[in-house]
Amino acid sequence: MTAAPAGEEPDPPEGDPPEHEDAPHRAGHELSGLRERKKQRTRLALIDAALELFLAQGYEATTIDEIVAAVEVSQRTFFRYFATKEDVVTSFLAEHDEVLEDALAARPPEERPFTALFESLRVVLRTIAGSDPADSERFRRVRQVIEATPTLISAQMARYKAAESKLADEIARREGVDPLADLRPRIVVAFYSSATRVAFEDCARQDIWDPETVAARVEEAVALVERTMRDWV
Repeated sequence: MTAAPAGEEPDPPEGDPPEHEDAPHRAGHELSGLRERKKQRTRLALIDAALELFLAQGYEATTIDEIVAAVEVSQRTFFRYFATKEDVVTSFLAEHDEVLEDALAARPPEERPFTALFESLRVVLRTIAGSDPADSERFRRVRQVIEATPTLISAQMARYKAAESKLADEIARREGVDPLADLRPRIVVAFYSSATRVAFEDCARQDIWDPETVAARVEEAVALVERTMRDWV
């Protein structure tokens, strides 16, 4: 189809309803999209304000009142997006868990579990490394806040446990075993999680926060895991 000249709409495809009949549907779709973008902007504004305050004065010393005041919204608005102050930090990383779970479900069925897990992790690392500068900065700040806050380190461990349970269920499904009776899916996932956690913690210990560098370091850890398994086990 030839593009319409600037300022003109292309003719509707044959069989489509006339423009005036489709207008309410299009307007509703655009309004829905506008609302979602506004919600996302508000959520990110709350995350950014919270991270700035956490780094400036400490996580424990920062109140929800201070966060909402920085964004000029109400507490009621805050609780539409986050259940707790802790959730402001952990929910950002939980999005990466969802990417990992989706990537694992999409891996070839013949791929061995450990390989499938690390190939799925590479999808997450590419997502982090390829994110826009604002998201990269959020990732850096989130990691800094977590590493400086024992309460959040504990919350991270709980998040890891929940994510591991879902990954183990998926590995069990792929392998056709009962996740309650067969320990192997949980063992493989536990080993995978330990390896990635060591890599991320090593980056924090060396004060490495840039997402691309972190991704590269975790990739290196993946290769080291394979060599260690071959040489030490």
